[in-house]
Amino acid sequence: MTKVKYPQKRNYRQRAHSNPLSDHSFDYPVSPDVMDWTKLYPRFKPENEVKFCDIGCGYGGLLVTLSPMFPETYMVGFEIRVKVSDYVNDRFLALRQDNEVYHNAGVIRTNAMKYLPNFFRKGQLEKMFILYPDPHFKKCKHKWRIVSEGLLAEYAYVLKVSGLVYTVSDVKEVHDWMVEHFTNFPLFERYDPPAEDKAAQVLIGSTEEGKKVLRNKGQSWTAIFKRIEDPYLVNCAGT
Repeated sequence: MTKVKYPQKRNYRQRAHSNPLSDHSFDYPVSPDVMDWTKLYPRFKPENEVKFCDIGCGYGGLLVTLSPMFPETYMVGFEIRVKVSDYVNDRFLALRQDNEVYHNAGVIRTNAMKYLPNFFRKGQLEKMFILYPDPHFKKCKHKWRIVSEGLLAEYAYVLKVSGLVYTVSDVKEVHDWMVEHFTNFPLFERYDPPAEDKAAQVLIGSTEEGKKVLRNKGQSWTAIFKRIEDPYLVNCAGT
């Protein structure tokens, strides 16, 4: 069997930003019931489910870190850029050759702003990650941001109650934007993770963007949110 060489980033260069509202060409399932995860994970079984999702996973640093930390948990990264998603896929193919881990992580080129419910059923996910999202500074491009009221409804749909969303940004205005939107949304609340939350411990130092911020002695802001029961349903159940 031909050995897969570890990919070099210089061969996968692409623009840092992509318009998520443009008409891209994607393959996606019509519903989660017909999604074939075995194409992504060589050891996936029918009783398995993907539980972690990294939205805009970039070059896959977080997934590479989390995979051995949660060896029994299947996780996926969504990345809209073609060459970047190709790099992450080749990265995992290379890592799997010499390791017993990394068989539980993979990447899909898709647009999370449009197709998230096509991949995950209601309440399927335990953790979602939105790390260093594109800031889209111009006011006319705020609609491109990965956190908005409409998208939070979809995140709440695919997350189980008590599921967590981890967010990080090195742009204070974007951090404040995400905190404001999550805090004002009725199905999320700000969450202070316990010391044993392994995922919270690696949010900044695991991603390529986070490492760059650390090298430049910059600052990152973190906020974590928990999916809660629908207050309306809780009140109805109590009457």
